[in-house]
Amino acid sequence: MKEFAIKAFDDSAEIKRRFARDHADRIVQVAQLIGGAFQAGHKVLLFGNGGSSTDAAHIAAEFVGRYKRERAPLPAIALATDIAAITCIANDYGFEELFARQVQAHGQRGDVAIAISTSGNSPNVLKGVEAAKALGLTTIAWTGGTGGKLADMVDYAFVVPSTLTARIQESHITLGHVLCELIEDHVLANPA
Repeated sequence: MKEFAIKAFDDSAEIKRRFARDHADRIVQVAQLIGGAFQAGHKVLLFGNGGSSTDAAHIAAEFVGRYKRERAPLPAIALATDIAAITCIANDYGFEELFARQVQAHGQRGDVAIAISTSGNSPNVLKGVEAAKALGLTTIAWTGGTGGKLADMVDYAFVVPSTLTARIQESHITLGHVLCELIEDHVLANPA
């Protein structure tokens, strides 16, 4: 079992290293984009299912609270945290409309939508991106494997080079933390 544990950590670290090498330029570009959106008074909407929904909530909390630096709160909303909205929309419109309906309610041109799906094929996430694009939001995907349909729909795709959900999610939360740190330490600390 010890060898299994070591191998799991080694695999996770190697996938993260490959992901970072493949996406470093895009990570910096997206950090600047999100930081600029915050500076212009816009917000970030994050959404996904299951573990991806908690990743969305985690990163939204880092923006609204703080990551490392004392600063003004940054407007970010995780769309899978309002149980009343979730059950209302799922009951009245169907689960596939869950994120699209909320994006339509909260999103405005200039905002940023971060859609998280390890497979890239979650129907409600895809519909959320469609709604975001229709409203003029910048769209970002965090996905894995081949990227699924999601990777081709968005402005900026981050595809983790793994098909294992756990390894993909481990890279997603690291990506979220790196974006938070870049935005706090480099973008917001040095306004244009």
